[in-house]
Amino acid sequence: MRKIDFGEKLSNTLYLPFAFLAMVAMIIPVYILFKVSVSSPQEILTAHPSFLIRNFTFDHWRQILRSGGLWAPLTKSFLVATITTAAAVVIAAPAAYVIARMPSKIKYAIVLSLFLLRMFPEVAIALSISVQFLKWNLIDTNIGLVMAHLILNLPFAAWILVGTFETIPKDLEEAALVDGAGKVMSLLKIIMPLAMPGIAVAAMFVWLNSWNEFTYALYLTMSKRTLPLQTYYYVVRGGWFDAATYATILMIPVLLVTFFLQRYMKGGYLSGAVKG
Repeated sequence: MRKIDFGEKLSNTLYLPFAFLAMVAMIIPVYILFKVSVSSPQEILTAHPSFLIRNFTFDHWRQILRSGGLWAPLTKSFLVATITTAAAVVIAAPAAYVIARMPSKIKYAIVLSLFLLRMFPEVAIALSISVQFLKWNLIDTNIGLVMAHLILNLPFAAWILVGTFETIPKDLEEAALVDGAGKVMSLLKIIMPLAMPGIAVAAMFVWLNSWNEFTYALYLTMSKRTLPLQTYYYVVRGGWFDAATYATILMIPVLLVTFFLQRYMKGGYLSGAVKG
């Protein structure tokens, strides 16, 4: 019978309290944003506002939905984030597979070089890109913003997927080749389905990064704002209720995308694939 030491017992005891505190720390800011967006000004603009919602109103939401300033930024942000995610997965997945099958020294050197751009300030990179995109007439276009977001997200997606492909045994590929499948067929029919949890994680992070991205959107957008820029616009104006409403709307697709992709984040995809 295995003995449980004091440290393991202490960690098991403190796990739930710390997990609960972490959950509360993450939920409270979201709740406060939602509360401001559905509360009357008299309830919020006081010396000691209540924590609970006492005077619910949908006026701020109704005003935003009818203002005409929501749907264009929402559509632009969703379209750019989705195209960026699809392009990043299509480009990064095959590249990460090749890198994962390289010798260790070469592989780790390439993985480290992927993050070379992350050493430089993002503002400096965005400024240089905006100057070049201005020459190419890509300012205030979706394709320009997608290209800029790929610069930011491709290394991150490749890094996640390299680790994913490393966990897939080479024996599966060799068995597929013995059965007559070619390289491309074994990659599409065997490797990629097994890599779906990692691909889902990479896609989720890329989508969230693109959806919430602010710096490149600020430099590459003139009139057609993204939703984070629209939210920032109301924050600068001092419109607390409008800003809280926009911020709450900004979070809704994040929850939906996370819920949709979490079904692929399951362990045990490789269990039983190779018998000892």
